[in-house]
Amino acid sequence: MKSLGYIMACLFLGFMVSCNQEKQNKTLKVEVYETSASGNKLTKRQDFETADSSAILKINPEKKYQTITGFGGSFTESSAYLLNKLSKANRKKVLDAYFSEDGARYSLTRTHIASCDFSLNNYTYAPDEGDLELTNFSIEEDREDLIPMIKDAMATSKDGFKIIASPWTAPPWMKDNKKYVGGKLLPEFYDAFALYFNKYLEAYKAEGIDIWGITPVNEPHGNGNNWESMHFNPAEETDFVQNHLGPKLEAEGKRDVKILGYDQNRAGLKEWVDVMYATEASSKYFDGTAIHWYESTYEVFPVALQYAHQKAPNKFLIETEGCVDSEVPKWKDDAWYWKKEATDWGWDWAAEDEKYLHPKYAPVNRYARDIIGCLNNWVDGWVDWNMVLDRQGGPNWFENWCVAPVIVDPQADEVYFTPLYYVMAHFSKYIRPGAKVIHIDNSDKSLLVTAVENPNQSLALVVFNPETKPKHYTLELNGNLVNLQINPQALQTIVIDKY
Repeated sequence: MKSLGYIMACLFLGFMVSCNQEKQNKTLKVEVYETSASGNKLTKRQDFETADSSAILKINPEKKYQTITGFGGSFTESSAYLLNKLSKANRKKVLDAYFSEDGARYSLTRTHIASCDFSLNNYTYAPDEGDLELTNFSIEEDREDLIPMIKDAMATSKDGFKIIASPWTAPPWMKDNKKYVGGKLLPEFYDAFALYFNKYLEAYKAEGIDIWGITPVNEPHGNGNNWESMHFNPAEETDFVQNHLGPKLEAEGKRDVKILGYDQNRAGLKEWVDVMYATEASSKYFDGTAIHWYESTYEVFPVALQYAHQKAPNKFLIETEGCVDSEVPKWKDDAWYWKKEATDWGWDWAAEDEKYLHPKYAPVNRYARDIIGCLNNWVDGWVDWNMVLDRQGGPNWFENWCVAPVIVDPQADEVYFTPLYYVMAHFSKYIRPGAKVIHIDNSDKSLLVTAVENPNQSLALVVFNPETKPKHYTLELNGNLVNLQINPQALQTIVIDKY
């Protein structure tokens, strides 16, 4: 027969085990925001059905990866021109949606140096042939539309944002073909083109606009000689940066302006980073690598991204441009953005052996899976292309129609926030500059997931369910759990304030 003391000890130990289990299995306090094909638009959700079995998403904040630079979109002349066509109320509505505390809180942006395809016409800041000192350099062309949009965005943003600036071409007279489209920068004008960048940075600073980073040229492989372009191979661009652009900016006290090399599709990364980061001298002035997504409508190219990171682990790796290209936007048709109907340039134009890279796709899926895939493969910033386009997908002087997250009808003074706007906000609003990507174990590979720890120590997870059925999942953090559910074809951001 057991003694009373023995029984009491057992009861006490049982009580302690029960208390410890309760302590270890607290319910995580989370806020969940969802955008879905069923109509949610960053909607706060609290109505979660339970299920007997679910995926386990185990968060490990101790295992950290890259530091986030930011998320956002691009200031183009086309977008700025359209905003000026809207009423003051609608213009403010769009800028607030992108930059205010109640909006997407964009933190990383891009703009073009002189004209691009999303300009109203071809122009350069230095039109005078042979003017090596660029004495008549002028940004006058930007004063009516582009500069006011940037400055109004700056006034709207509480935390501010970084700007990356890219030329699509040097002034035509510096090139071997003397044209805006195609051709190469002549070596005798390398110093003049470096001066061109310095003049641009100073002119914009005089307007109160600080440029955080630059790329030597947009898409150095060219664009099929369709709109503004200029070709560099890796050795030529590295020579330009190493011996001309970098030293010029350093001499002018602008070493803090980041120089991001390449600025084109991910499949070409290895060839470029092998040359850019070949030696200490070649690497010196490159602060990072810029990439685009147009190589494929579904492939993230993780091997290429991992290689680029390993080649230069302490430098930036930023996606500077992506959009639904070669499509006219669908007006006030949310369902289209969730359907597998969009095509890209490669649907018609890719070589036969590369057609598989360009199937039909759902625009929401492409954005969500690409951003998550990038974050899970060392990319630290992701920038969308035009912030605003019209119902045709322009204006664009070459008629290279594309889709933007916000579509406007300036004649009717109407604004349409497509589902893509909300997808971008899922990342930009809740994942802040300085956040660290953290490890997460995911037992259901049909769910796409990424996670970060923000500078304020809150955690943010983004979960994408591309399937046509709901998914149940359990978040686990330090032994604490919460059971959640995501709708079919839905994107969620989960915020954990304290852990």
